[in-house]
Amino acid sequence: MNDPVQEIVDYIEAGRDRFIADLKEWLAIPSVSGDPAYATEVRRSAEWLTGYLRGQGFPTVETWETPGLPAVFAEWPAADPSAPTVLIYGHHDVQPVEPLDEWDTAPFEPVEKDGRLIGRGSSDDKGQVFFHTLGIRAGLAASGADAPPVTIKLLVEGEEESGSVHFAGLLRERRDRLRCDAIVISDTTMWAADVPSMCTGMRGLTEAEVTLRGPSSDLHSGSFGGAVPNPLHAMATLMAALHDADGRVTLPGFYDDVVPLTDEERALFAKLPFDEAEWLRTAGGSRAADGEKGYTTLERVWARPTAEINGMWGGHTGPGGKTIVPREAHAKISFRLVAGQDPAKVQQAFRDWVAANTPHGVEAEVHIPGGGVRPCFSPIDSPGVTAARRAMERAFGREVLFTREGGSGPEADLADILDAPLIFVAVGLDDDRIHAPNEKVEIPLLLKGAEAAAYLWEELATALR
Repeated sequence: MNDPVQEIVDYIEAGRDRFIADLKEWLAIPSVSGDPAYATEVRRSAEWLTGYLRGQGFPTVETWETPGLPAVFAEWPAADPSAPTVLIYGHHDVQPVEPLDEWDTAPFEPVEKDGRLIGRGSSDDKGQVFFHTLGIRAGLAASGADAPPVTIKLLVEGEEESGSVHFAGLLRERRDRLRCDAIVISDTTMWAADVPSMCTGMRGLTEAEVTLRGPSSDLHSGSFGGAVPNPLHAMATLMAALHDADGRVTLPGFYDDVVPLTDEERALFAKLPFDEAEWLRTAGGSRAADGEKGYTTLERVWARPTAEINGMWGGHTGPGGKTIVPREAHAKISFRLVAGQDPAKVQQAFRDWVAANTPHGVEAEVHIPGGGVRPCFSPIDSPGVTAARRAMERAFGREVLFTREGGSGPEADLADILDAPLIFVAVGLDDDRIHAPNEKVEIPLLLKGAEAAAYLWEELATALR
């Protein structure tokens, strides 16, 4: 009797060289979405992917235009029309490659070396989109079926690295075509090659700039200092008041909607082999871990909201002295948000807090650029996450732990607009140098990702019914 697991492993190994060669061809297209000079290359990347997916057997493959750069949509219906539908999300655009002189190889001439594939987009996100194609074919080959056990839809965006400006509009416009029971995200990382893990959430973001104005012009500090409000003094006091002695943000209601960590999540985070001293070295040689009391460093970075003062300036900053009371002061602030928080509510809370804490004689102006990015979150005991964890554990042969990520992306729009839960299945690593020179991906992990994807569809076919 044939062993379907061994057949999947054998299929992936037999297809390895062709898989890598095809991925190299895609990586060679410089699909940099943030530079208008590369717009035609982003389009060429989309066209390459549509041709490749048709060749892989997807019955439906389309290029979807936006007011900016194109996305690619594909669909492979399940044989059973009542089977669940799963959408895979990724992106085919990449970051700029500068500084070029820090690359050891040409960024768009991918090189295989020591089990790694080096080139822009190898990990973020072409490589991680690509392993799904091999996984789908491996699963079909092992089962002898002509169609997967769930309907698979694939949406590969072309503007993620330039802010997903048109993505929410595309989701709303195409909501009916994208309807699904779950969304698989393959644009994150694992803890380590030998510590497989799944991300269960990403923080959101909102920013603000505060200007405090006092006199209509700078004043002589000997004539007026100590007798009129100093906007820089006021700003220093205001920013110092943004946190209390326990490192908690003082905006009224800031924590009201935060989804708390469960005891199980905290226990699983604690299982990760975290070396705080080494982490501090990667944090610019920081001398101590600090933040909200009552939480570990990983919990603070992944699951607790923050307020950071990104910059403060005003008055005289040039060489030499200039004894003045400055007319105005400025500060930039960013808030990282977690599950349950709404950027709009935080923005209003900050406006109200600044107004309530600005001293008499000083005028405050708060500028907020845009609506912010919402956080996203997947409970670890949800059916989809549980099924995906089983698939990854089958592939890796060991316990899969959980992480979250401190960054932000379009995942919240996907979950909200399509009204479907998120499942993060990815094999990138923090040391893949995404967004940096010499980006790479570990080829054995890409193949493990394909194996996990091959198991994933049968697991979700049962879990999502």
